[in-house]
Amino acid sequence: MPKDITSLVFAKKINEMKIGIAADHGGFELKEIINAFLLKKEYEVVDFGAHKLDDKDDYPDFVIPLAKAIASNEVERGIAICGSGVGASIAANKVAGVRAALINDYFSSHQGVEDDDMNLICFGGRVIGISAAQEFITAFLNAKFTGAERHVRRLQKVKQLEKI
Repeated sequence: MPKDITSLVFAKKINEMKIGIAADHGGFELKEIINAFLLKKEYEVVDFGAHKLDDKDDYPDFVIPLAKAIASNEVERGIAICGSGVGASIAANKVAGVRAALINDYFSSHQGVEDDDMNLICFGGRVIGISAAQEFITAFLNAKFTGAERHVRRLQKVKQLEKI
């Protein structure tokens, strides 16, 4: 119990970043594990589905709403999982303002944010292990865009492509 009202006023969650997560049947099991992992770390998680295992579902039905939520700042970052991670990455990158990448290594999980302002990490539920996914997500969520001139310049060129 706090000793005074000041302690109550300044108490806050450990992680205030709002994270979106989505998966089709190929990533459903991993999504459920990652969702619990994020909640344990006290992130606010918005689950865009799938909400049940259905072998006939399609990744765009879950990934596109997640990508739109990122683009509109409803969530700060996202995690998308399909069988290989490729389809989720392709679909997410169709939404202007989303910078998604299929990640299979630790370096890229943080470097993608630091240099390229990646805001959506994609995994293959049939490819990546649970521990690796958790490690890569932690690095992704802890990383910050450096804002270095060369990276900003490159991102501006990428953003121009969204107008074509």
